[in-house]
Amino acid sequence: MHIHSPFPAAIPQPDQLFELAYRTLQWSKNSFGLAHKTLSSRLMNWLYPAPSRETQPIDTALLANLQQRYEALLTVDWQDAQRGIYPPSLLFDHPWDEFFRYYPNLWLDLPQMWLRSQQQQHQDFAPQIKTEGYPKYYLQNFHHQTNGYLSDDSANLYDLQVDILFGGTADAMRRRVLAPLKQGLAHFSTLEPSQLKILDVACGTGRTLRQLRATFPQTALLGCDLSAAYLRKANQTLHQLPGELPQLIQANAEALPYANQTFHGITSVFLFHELPPAVRRSVIQESYRLLKPGGTLIICDSIQMSDSPEFAPMMANFPKLFHEPYYRHYTTDDLEAVLAKVGFTPIQTSIHLMSKYWIAQKPSLIAA
Repeated sequence: MHIHSPFPAAIPQPDQLFELAYRTLQWSKNSFGLAHKTLSSRLMNWLYPAPSRETQPIDTALLANLQQRYEALLTVDWQDAQRGIYPPSLLFDHPWDEFFRYYPNLWLDLPQMWLRSQQQQHQDFAPQIKTEGYPKYYLQNFHHQTNGYLSDDSANLYDLQVDILFGGTADAMRRRVLAPLKQGLAHFSTLEPSQLKILDVACGTGRTLRQLRATFPQTALLGCDLSAAYLRKANQTLHQLPGELPQLIQANAEALPYANQTFHGITSVFLFHELPPAVRRSVIQESYRLLKPGGTLIICDSIQMSDSPEFAPMMANFPKLFHEPYYRHYTTDDLEAVLAKVGFTPIQTSIHLMSKYWIAQKPSLIAA
């Protein structure tokens, strides 16, 4: 006699349900980002028609490749949380209150951004914005943002804009610095976590520092940025977290006010494509100076032509659709050679979705 069980043959386990919730959230954010970009583009083209820019077509094979990379990113993000690289709660750490508060402002600011793009006004700042003291290369309306990176309004909208641009994966790509950083800090295993120091260069609104704090709860964290407005936003992002508040300073990454060999680890996320070539080299040189022997530098930024030639149409279109004056050179800049010339070794690279990562170590033994 066969007795039918009242329960399903396979009951989803808690981890399976957790992963399903995570993937559902990410795909929902991806769909929302696509819908926003489609609707905003059509609306702005209708309200402010302009001659179309010559952009390269994106074929179905490229979109399929992009989807495969997207799925791979979600998989590694989930697996790193399961491996204990960072708390699984980070997978759901989305600033929903900021989204509902500032998303309407994004639409209100869109006409200004659109007109600025049409009129090719790339150094457009309101009279009340103080631009004195900033390097010339920084005084740009990157992404056609109103007042560039120098206003509180810009800081409030930045994370939302970037997450829409990347289909909801901005934080997932930021988190890819955590595993190699944790591995690099193992070089200092004889030290207590509280004795370690990590610097986030160009910390912006503090999203990377927030993830660093969750991963390294006892480690001293420091962040620097050129924008006072973005540092104010970072303070808001970080002040409610448990543990020691990261130290934030306003400073140029080319010449930071720290002593030689201060840090065990340095991160920099989404900075290098917005720097002129010579400045990229200065920031790498400065990072080398600041790292202790055996310390690790991790750079996260856009993919490049050398590692992702199949995405050449997207890389060619990006600076045409967004104001990114240094991006085209960045896509062909051999940063691995620059890192090696400065003295970093070994140097590793990896790719996740649309981001590339350089993991570079300062040698433990340095000749006097």
